[in-house]
Amino acid sequence: MNLFLIGDVHGCYYTFQALLRYWQPQEELLIQVGDLVDRGNFAPETVAMAMEVHADYPGQTVFLRGNHEAGMIRHYGSDGPFPEWLNWGGRTTVHQYDQQPSLLQPHLRWLAQRPLIWENDHVVVSHAGLADTDDPYDEENLDGVLWRRGPLRNVGKLQVIGHTPTPNGLPLFDRLSHTLSIDTGAYLGRVLTGVKLTAEGEILQIVAIPVEAADIS
Repeated sequence: MNLFLIGDVHGCYYTFQALLRYWQPQEELLIQVGDLVDRGNFAPETVAMAMEVHADYPGQTVFLRGNHEAGMIRHYGSDGPFPEWLNWGGRTTVHQYDQQPSLLQPHLRWLAQRPLIWENDHVVVSHAGLADTDDPYDEENLDGVLWRRGPLRNVGKLQVIGHTPTPNGLPLFDRLSHTLSIDTGAYLGRVLTGVKLTAEGEILQIVAIPVEAADIS
């Protein structure tokens, strides 16, 4: 199957819904790079929609965990609260779930089950990318797949990541590390991007949806 990769959504529910209309489930594996929650106006609705899509198409969808999901899980977990998360978008998410408290626990359980990485022989997808670090899958490693900022290593495959918004609202390709960055700043009022790839990592189409005003105003 071809791949349809979606960048960081950050609670931009209506924009996410519009982008999903471009997905062809019978032909494409949907992979979302994490950070469904925080900053935008509709974190619970966004997670609920992701859960519904995943339930309807379990073999054709992959939703990865991002650092914002990790922060949320930690905040509500046995080691919580996590005040740092509140300062980078969590406070908005807490308020939104306070309005719909019955959603919180099932959403936390689902988010905690999200994988950190997806890969085939040609493409590897994670939230922040693989760098030269001893344990890239340690969720608290600031150079790991949830948190890395900066150059990544060339792993012999196309890396696709989110996490760090590109400077101009366009996907950014780094030739040295063979990395495609697809967080195009939805929560900043830019666009939410989907990239269609072949299974071998060749770009077929880029779909950019301008952010709906309701998602961030």
